[in-house]
Amino acid sequence: MRPQQQGAGGRAALRRLALLAQLAGVLVLCCLACARATAQASLTPRESRGRQIYLQGTSPAGREILAYIGEASLEVPGSAMACANCHGLDGKGKPEGGVTPSNLTWEALTKPYGVTHADGRRHPPYTERGLDLAVTRGTDPAGNRLQNVMPRYAMSRDDLADLIAYLKRLGTDRDPGIGEDKIVVGTAVPARGALAEMGQAIKAVTTAYFDELNSQGGLYGRRVELKFVETAETPAATRANFEHFLKDEQVFAMTGAFIAGAEKEIVPLMAQHEVPLVGPLTLYPQTGFPLNRQVFYLLAGMDVQARALVKFAAKRPGLKKAGLAVVYPTSTLNADILEAAKDQSKLDGLGEPQADGYEGGRFDAAGTIKRLRQGNRDVILFVGSGEEALALMAEADKLGWFPTLLLPGTGGAAGIFNAPLGFDGKLFFSFPITPANQSAEGARQFRALAEKYKLPPHHQAAQLSAYSSAIILTEALRRAGRELSREKLIAALEGLNEYPTGLMPPITYGPNRRVGASGAYVVTVALKEKRFLPASGWISIN
Repeated sequence: MRPQQQGAGGRAALRRLALLAQLAGVLVLCCLACARATAQASLTPRESRGRQIYLQGTSPAGREILAYIGEASLEVPGSAMACANCHGLDGKGKPEGGVTPSNLTWEALTKPYGVTHADGRRHPPYTERGLDLAVTRGTDPAGNRLQNVMPRYAMSRDDLADLIAYLKRLGTDRDPGIGEDKIVVGTAVPARGALAEMGQAIKAVTTAYFDELNSQGGLYGRRVELKFVETAETPAATRANFEHFLKDEQVFAMTGAFIAGAEKEIVPLMAQHEVPLVGPLTLYPQTGFPLNRQVFYLLAGMDVQARALVKFAAKRPGLKKAGLAVVYPTSTLNADILEAAKDQSKLDGLGEPQADGYEGGRFDAAGTIKRLRQGNRDVILFVGSGEEALALMAEADKLGWFPTLLLPGTGGAAGIFNAPLGFDGKLFFSFPITPANQSAEGARQFRALAEKYKLPPHHQAAQLSAYSSAIILTEALRRAGRELSREKLIAALEGLNEYPTGLMPPITYGPNRRVGASGAYVVTVALKEKRFLPASGWISIN
């Protein structure tokens, strides 16, 4: 090779090395950017506390936050004037009624050359001290008064420090489970024991639904990536499984999760991790105060179904003046049903019901019938098993006494056609859904999905619930838009009003409502024909 060629080759090699070095530098920068993005996805404890103050106007520590409005300093709770109400979830402000709230993102607040507002007000960049004065005294860094519509807040120094810490992250943090091309959604299924077959049915229908959605393009160019966690034999073990799942899989939201039996363990966990859960499969929705913002139930629980039955009895001729009794296995969950029945009985003028509790698995049918007859209780709300209900009716039949039985849910339906004929027309069940709920189009779409993906023919009720949960989550994700966050998803869910899934009663949520269809239908039992017959339309319980 001639010297000139060697020189040219050497220069080419050097150029290649330079390009490789540049490429390596780009890769390093990309890795650093990814690392920053990953770090930004997780808020510090202080920032998380500040986020609650910004979004809800409440202190994570339970301390009082007050807001003062206008020249008159009208005092209202901070929750009524949460920062996000005006400045938006992203902090960029939502123009409304001729007022344009300031952009609160840290980039906008700390512009080195300051800010000039539309009304001519000018001020230098904000500092932490400047934000402190803006929040508590209503002045900007130049000492100018902020707009009258901007409240002044009274809160503890710790809460104020948390809020300012979050404002530094506002608009830059992204919730877990959101990528440029995917949304990670989770669900929970029982995989062992007597409920394993149901778990497989739930898994099959949920997988089929999102596979079909992804085949149609997904949501705003993102596919839904579905992940599963298994329930365990004990509530504590199920909670541990959920803890690991939420930490390891980083799901954005969950849908149709089977939490029956572990409600008190799982529901608080969703709030702790701030993971929205749509349509958990349970008979006992946890709807007490304070409201769990993350969990949205489809249907009423046993307490609401009991209320519907009591309300139904109060309007039925001949039953309004009959004495009411509640017979139930003693437990914390059934105590809630008892209290609901007592409250509804009082509202409907039925008087105080007789409470007759028994230890689970030790039901004394004969003794119960004796006590109910002595108390002149001709209407019985029975919250036991089907076998126990049949035993109760058998003892009553021996005495030729046939009181009206109200049975919330389907638990007492097993073997009900074997009841003594004297109870014909005296048995009433509550059902949160009936075939009458299903629209022709809704039923057609479900059948088409079942045929295409060869869904199992069993456990139809569980499949319909899981399927409807996925429909509702998808609708809320669509409404939340491409710039997705968990708060936007919650806001979209709270905006659903009489939303039709096609397979159950219309679903309505709101800021203070987490049960989509709060009520039930009542059906009676024709023992001679061995079939169920409608006894009422939809009985709403608000």
